[in-house]
Amino acid sequence: MRKLALSDDILLQVEKPARYVGGEVNMVVKDPRAVDIRFCMCFPDVYEVGMSHLGIQILYDMFNRREDTYCERVYSPWMDLDPILRERNIPLFALESQEPVKNFDFLGITLQYEMCYTNILQILDLSQIPIFAKDRGEDDPIVIGGGPCAYNPEPIADFFDFFYIGEGETVYDQVLDLYKENKKNGGTRQDYLAMVATIEGMYVPSLYDVAYHEDGTIASFTPNHPNARPTIRKQVEMQLSDTFYPEKPLVPFIKTVQDRVVLEIQRGCIRGCRFCQAGMLYRPIRERDVEFLKERAKLMISNTGQEEITLSSLSSSDYKALPELVYYLIDEFGKQKVNISLPSLRIDAFALDVMSKVQDVKKSSLTFAPEAGSQRMRNVINKGLTEENILKGSMDAFRSGWNKVKLYFMLGLPSETQEDIEAIAVLSDRIAQEYYTIPKSERNGKVQIITSTSFFVPKPFTPFQWVSMNTQEQFLTKQKMVSNKLKELINNRSIRYNWHDADVTIMEGIFARGDRRLAKSIYDAYKAGCIYDAWSEYFRFDLWAKTFEENGVDISFYTSRERAKDEIFPWDFIDAGVTKEFLWREYQKGLEETVTPNCRKKCAGCGARSFNGGVCYETPEEV
Repeated sequence: MRKLALSDDILLQVEKPARYVGGEVNMVVKDPRAVDIRFCMCFPDVYEVGMSHLGIQILYDMFNRREDTYCERVYSPWMDLDPILRERNIPLFALESQEPVKNFDFLGITLQYEMCYTNILQILDLSQIPIFAKDRGEDDPIVIGGGPCAYNPEPIADFFDFFYIGEGETVYDQVLDLYKENKKNGGTRQDYLAMVATIEGMYVPSLYDVAYHEDGTIASFTPNHPNARPTIRKQVEMQLSDTFYPEKPLVPFIKTVQDRVVLEIQRGCIRGCRFCQAGMLYRPIRERDVEFLKERAKLMISNTGQEEITLSSLSSSDYKALPELVYYLIDEFGKQKVNISLPSLRIDAFALDVMSKVQDVKKSSLTFAPEAGSQRMRNVINKGLTEENILKGSMDAFRSGWNKVKLYFMLGLPSETQEDIEAIAVLSDRIAQEYYTIPKSERNGKVQIITSTSFFVPKPFTPFQWVSMNTQEQFLTKQKMVSNKLKELINNRSIRYNWHDADVTIMEGIFARGDRRLAKSIYDAYKAGCIYDAWSEYFRFDLWAKTFEENGVDISFYTSRERAKDEIFPWDFIDAGVTKEFLWREYQKGLEETVTPNCRKKCAGCGARSFNGGVCYETPEEV
């Protein structure tokens, strides 16, 4: 029987002991002494968030299929346990074996959002692993980063030994096999990192040098080792129905953010929204075979006992076999009272039919993401959605019994005017007006419109990576414009308005397009007490601002400065498939308010065709 790392008296002091004891249903158990490689997979946030992440479940299953490898997990200790570990000098431990993370060969950290960066340092610090990669010795784990934020790894490059750029199913076996070979030959840590650099998709920051112009922009980014590639090409798994996917997902003993079975139906998106990083990073769109998904659904429900299946995708409506899959799931699992969840659906006749079968109409709400209030701005961002589409979808939903609608918009988009901003309120009111055209006897009570605005952050590998971002004051001014306009409208009592925090958005903007010079500030902010920055109750913008000032960091340089066409970006050494030329072309089309058709209508020549599969090969190329 495992000996728990935490004594009973400590477990009684923390809010949720189940975060730290492991032993979940389907947890993999191996003898740590009987394997060659010990890999600890980390999600740098609280357990309930990390346990909801499909990517870790896939890699956990994939690594543990290797007889020579034992993959375990660690999450960020919550604020009640963190000080106890420090006071009692208890090193952070993996859930499966309850052994210290510092004893592992690898620590793999998934980077899902920028506001987790101080939590990465918390993980390293509590694990008693040197925070800066340059300070690690032969007995310290190799620290790997991966995930969407790894597409601009530079702000946190100093903390990682290397980054895996792309999808994990592709070359991780090579990464692990090289480690075994190097260990067998008596090689050093640096020998291994030099060997890893020869694998396509692996980026070892210590093997590159950066020089800067006097104005702070990058002058050059060059390899300093013969094994280091000038360009790192992202790894893409093209055969999604012939690769790893868990049959026995982990089932926690406490409620998590997404407490359900997840069926990833496809990767990528055909839509080409110009603000959306995921839509560009995960090109080309690749579908999983419908029979593969049916089989996995049965296995996962049988092996977990979960009561809900969610279909995961950036745009579920674009999955070609969606009707077949959804009706199968309803027929197969309806009698077992398993709910089917379908996020990212366009509201059309099919979607309404499905939702009427799988949701309680009286309790559920429908979600639209117009992103912009005016048609002009929707054309700028290439949303591909007209006001007619939105109003018709809303009306169809109202006539089918729904009376709650959630609307998501962005403020601070390129070329935005006051009229565009106020159009968010006007569109919300028009949707409410549509509801009240239904005869009173046929309505389902009063309509409820929840309008939410987030603030736009320009992200790498999007057409808007060149644009200036609004300042905190500009964001707040625009939020007030929406709020004031809503108060003028006839249906304002039917509309509730929510908005995102502007200071958090500024931080996201700094890190999204930041460079290596930010590492010292991240470290100093962590030492000053910044942690769990993604949680509003712990976020301290005052500490961050003070740290940036002390380090001579000009926030506006990273956020509100418009980039020149030929500026070298910190992420330009990464080949994500979409070319910089395509992204610039799309940026110009956005400023011209020109819409680019989706990938199935016409190829826009983004560059993803070079991966030799997916939607790019469904129809003849049209550029």
